[in-house]
Amino acid sequence: MTRALIIGGGIAGTITAIALHEAGHEPLLFEAHDRGAEGVGAFLTLAVNGLDALLPLGLKDVVKSTGFDSPRMSIGLGDGTRLAEFSLGGALPDGTVSQTVLRSDLYVALRDEAARRGIHAEYGKRLIGASQTSSQVTADFSDGSQATGDLLVGADGLRSRVRTIIDPDAPAPRYVPTLNTGGFAEGLTLPDEPGVLNMVFGRKLFFCHVVAPDGRVWWFANPARKTEPTASELATLAGEKLRAELLELVARDRTPAAEVIRATRDVYPAWPTYDFPTVPVWHRGRMVIIGDAAHATSPAAGQGASMAIEDAVTLGKCLRDVPDVGQALATYEGLRRERVEAVVAQGKRNGDDKVIGPVGRVIRDFFIKRAFAKPQTEDPNAFMWNHHIDWEARVAA
Repeated sequence: MTRALIIGGGIAGTITAIALHEAGHEPLLFEAHDRGAEGVGAFLTLAVNGLDALLPLGLKDVVKSTGFDSPRMSIGLGDGTRLAEFSLGGALPDGTVSQTVLRSDLYVALRDEAARRGIHAEYGKRLIGASQTSSQVTADFSDGSQATGDLLVGADGLRSRVRTIIDPDAPAPRYVPTLNTGGFAEGLTLPDEPGVLNMVFGRKLFFCHVVAPDGRVWWFANPARKTEPTASELATLAGEKLRAELLELVARDRTPAAEVIRATRDVYPAWPTYDFPTVPVWHRGRMVIIGDAAHATSPAAGQGASMAIEDAVTLGKCLRDVPDVGQALATYEGLRRERVEAVVAQGKRNGDDKVIGPVGRVIRDFFIKRAFAKPQTEDPNAFMWNHHIDWEARVAA
């Protein structure tokens, strides 16, 4: 049995712990914050490939209990034109479709399930360093404590400390020139089918809304920002100032965006978008990174959580089937790198149309209309949706 120290107690770390537990190992979770992630974060849509990967871990129903079905997305333009409607990857054999869920609700459900399975977690444990020998790895925390195990997994996100311990020359995340914000509107009656993600390439703002089964409208927006904002700039762009900017950006669009923004009590403070085109070093000795620490992707791919889930399940399989830890980590990387870098690249392409100027917008809208006027014979995102991990199949080093 391998004792795995998992750094980061969020969604990626918790699912990794469950996957390793399912594979017969002893995972220990260490979270930097003093509490969990209740109420933290916006919402996400978990794609069918991520849900499929959860099946062998017995987690699909846990996730489904926290969200609602989102089987399709609708694409439109700011002039009110609705261009097309697409399936969000279709359905699994049992009928399960993509799910939209509050990030905090998903985290709490997974955390509680991990605890139910006897997985130990410690909070207030911020990693400051790690060292390893040929047989073990030791993690050093800011409170002066240490932990020793056979393996250390960095599920500690975009600003991963484990990544820089593994490779001090690791690249910084790439800024994608958009911000993220959103919220929840109440008291509206929109004609949209519940669960369908309504995405609009507006004149000045990309905007998406979805009507939840309880009638609330969940939404997000991506204001363009050519240069990466500083922390102080972001701090000033909040509250009513941010609401006013968003309303100005959607003022000429013939969509429900302005109505939705006005009906939102609290608009989320804006945060920047980043991705990683490639991270050269994923593992060294007995240490490895997964999820956003290894391959953060733009939200335009709709695959961040699903990629982390696939990572966790694949890592669990590799550590189950490959006796040598170093070989298991190399095998994990070999199985994952090409796919995740392709997803990051697709996310970048999906997001590029959100950050263009007035002239570019006219050209963009012309070509989008022209493209959707033709019968759609191939979904460029199909390779993301259709991925399947066979938990029972053995992995060879």
